[in-house]
Amino acid sequence: MGASTVSIERDMKPNAFSGAVRVMTPTLVCLVWLTCSSFAAAPSDAHWPRWRGPLDTGEAPNADPPIEWSADKNLRWKLPIPGHGHSTPVIWGDRIYLTSARPIGDPLPKPRYSGREGAHNNLPITNRQEFAVIAISRSQGKIEWSKPVRTEVPHEGAHESGSLASNSPVTDGKRVYAYFGSRGLFCLDPAGGIVWERQFGKKHTKHGHGEGASPTLHGETFIVNWDHQEKSFVVALNKKTGEQIWQRDRDELTSWATPIVVEEAGRKQVIVPGSQRVRAYDLGTGEIIWECGGLSANICASPVAGDGMAFAGSSYVKRGFIAVTLAGAKGDITGTDHVAWTRVRGTPYVPSPLLYRGRIHFFNHFQSVLTQLDARTGTADPGPFRLPGIGNIYASPVAAQERIYITDLEGSTLVLSAAAKPEVLALNHLDDSFAASPALAGNELYLRGRGHLYCIAED
Repeated sequence: MGASTVSIERDMKPNAFSGAVRVMTPTLVCLVWLTCSSFAAAPSDAHWPRWRGPLDTGEAPNADPPIEWSADKNLRWKLPIPGHGHSTPVIWGDRIYLTSARPIGDPLPKPRYSGREGAHNNLPITNRQEFAVIAISRSQGKIEWSKPVRTEVPHEGAHESGSLASNSPVTDGKRVYAYFGSRGLFCLDPAGGIVWERQFGKKHTKHGHGEGASPTLHGETFIVNWDHQEKSFVVALNKKTGEQIWQRDRDELTSWATPIVVEEAGRKQVIVPGSQRVRAYDLGTGEIIWECGGLSANICASPVAGDGMAFAGSSYVKRGFIAVTLAGAKGDITGTDHVAWTRVRGTPYVPSPLLYRGRIHFFNHFQSVLTQLDARTGTADPGPFRLPGIGNIYASPVAAQERIYITDLEGSTLVLSAAAKPEVLALNHLDDSFAASPALAGNELYLRGRGHLYCIAED
């Protein structure tokens, strides 16, 4: 679908501008210019090792994927994936890893619901489930192996928009670490052999909506966020053995956010958002370095960080977005000068923010309304935009080569220029639904749909 048929409007919300403006060229639609400060580029590689990429920001610095595609153009391969899952593929070299859950055996005599307080819009458990890690040849588009790591009847299902395999795996190129929440954490070698596994118990999520926080890996340390309705904690493990390094209890309820690790003044800190506090833990000891209030309940969006700042946002009954200056942050920094700016409108819920070229990009809740803020100041000039041609969004946006890729639940991907004067470059569509976030590596973009994995690459 050509970009000449669509336009971008300033969102007609109380916090937006009073008029709708369309600025069009014959073939491209221009967004109004936004100024920003330049964030320093972090070291990176050509892989996509975690669900938000090598920088944990949504950016793939060395990737150069296509701008346009369809079922008949720039679709290198389309691979059926057994089972179901919203986890994002991770990529290292010629190997792609993803996770999946599929029903096996005879149906249960009676569908099982979670029965959690306030449960609504949840899918019941109807069968035993096989939880598997799948390795795929990137060049051939074929499954190399599929390793079942757990088979059980789950104690809880998931929201109708979720899945039983929503936690994305992690790889360091030597091993793959597949996390299934209540089903455990599994370290596999390149041939699919289980090196070690860890069980943490059973999560009981808010409203029985299911699990989804992905783990993160930094150096030799693996981090898991175990926030739920009962005893919550964050735990650090040795990646080689699975042995616990430290564990810290958290006064938090369910969240679906993935931790990130940043370094400030030579000290590495694990940042984990929560309804009560965003907290930063010392990577080596688990000691709390700083904490800050201001988010809402039901934390879904993961934080991002860059150029000495960290950013976390949420949207549920109330809305909140916090930008923290890391230098010197210590103790409870709520309301202090270490909070560079805050925001209480149009904040993200399901998709996580994208930090790219000095701007924070995020959606209003999970709607197709894009806000772009100067990351240092929190200013939006001119204001949020209603995106053309796409609907509700669960996948988090990604970026490469001065382009931003936004994929919705109905199979459309909008490609925006990330230049000083952004433009709509293309609106692409595949006959599928995408809740998993895209992955970028080399000249390829990977989209995981309801039952297929797509490799988008130049013909």
